Amino acid sequence: MKIERIETFLVPPRWLFCRIETSDGVVGWGEPVVEGRAEVVRTAIETLSEYLIGQDPLQIERHWQILSKGGFYRGGPVLSSAVAGLDHALWDIAGKVYGAPVSSLLGGRVRDRVRVYAWVGGDEPAEVADQVAAQIAGGMTAVKMNAMGRIQPSPSLGEINAIVSRLEAARSVLGDSRDVAIDLHGRVGVAAARRILHAVEPLHPLFVEEPVLPEHQRHLPEVVASSTVPVALGERLYHRSDFVPALEAGVAVVQPDVSHAGGISELRRIAVLAETHGALLAPHCPLGPISLAASLQVSFATPNFLIQEQSRGIHYHTGSDLTSYVADPAPFTWVDGHAEWNPLPGLGITVDEDAVRAADKIGHTWRNPVWTHEDGSFAEW
Repeated sequence: MKIERIETFLVPPRWLFCRIETSDGVVGWGEPVVEGRAEVVRTAIETLSEYLIGQDPLQIERHWQILSKGGFYRGGPVLSSAVAGLDHALWDIAGKVYGAPVSSLLGGRVRDRVRVYAWVGGDEPAEVADQVAAQIAGGMTAVKMNAMGRIQPSPSLGEINAIVSRLEAARSVLGDSRDVAIDLHGRVGVAAARRILHAVEPLHPLFVEEPVLPEHQRHLPEVVASSTVPVALGERLYHRSDFVPALEAGVAVVQPDVSHAGGISELRRIAVLAETHGALLAPHCPLGPISLAASLQVSFATPNFLIQEQSRGIHYHTGSDLTSYVADPAPFTWVDGHAEWNPLPGLGITVDEDAVRAADKIGHTWRNPVWTHEDGSFAEW
């Protein structure tokens, strides 16, 4: 069996899918994308495909090594995401060939269901409370929200109090038995991050995500030590070595993205690395159905797993959702806030190829917003 064909599909709202077909007619699907740079990753896939065509698809680790290290210049979000999507598709093929879910090929599941969380928005506390209540009514046991919108690197007391008020609104609806996490998105400076962690500590968030930018990891020890609130990060880290400083600093939760950090192969290795430091895995995944399916396979097989992000109803997606490109939505039906064990082979989903090909004819040019402060200077989005 050889790899005969590799295709990519630019599908709304902001995703890129890839399809690998073998000489035996087995097809695997992946989701390689950098949000806002999908076209660039598509070109990277074309370049990497030069190596893969004609290869045995079941030699996944051999291919990962060459795709990741075969170029003298390595890494970065574009190349790592391209490798990730190809890796998804190869694991999907392997599962279908062996007649087993990918999680079984990773050693077998260690749990029968995976806890997921939902995103909520709202600029005002009342809006936050309403959205949280809606998620609880839908069976969710955990939510996450942006701590704030545009904010100064050194925020005012009023801006910090607004973060606390929104978190208080969420907690008032969730009670003590459900969880809320907040995402700082690296929007504030190191000192402000410490102040915010201290301010939200009485509300016991599940974690505070990305309190500082990845390039400021050297300051993580002081940020982590400033509060008992669990610190999480990792969506903008792309290799296991990138996580070493964060884990040594005492980060409690790692959040690699299966579509950015080298795919299933590397996500699994990052999870094992985190386990050696007593840290938990909460995979980042605000993307499409293939990315989530791949992430769930790792989550089911990871002992130190905490919770899984998923994008149903997320504010980035309009016109298309998790179920828009799959033949059966059942794998993405949450039961009491959990994804149930899925015994189907490969990634466990059936991609609606006709819908994907039709969507690719429309395509997309999604770009993340570019924010500025009132004085016209750049603001972190």
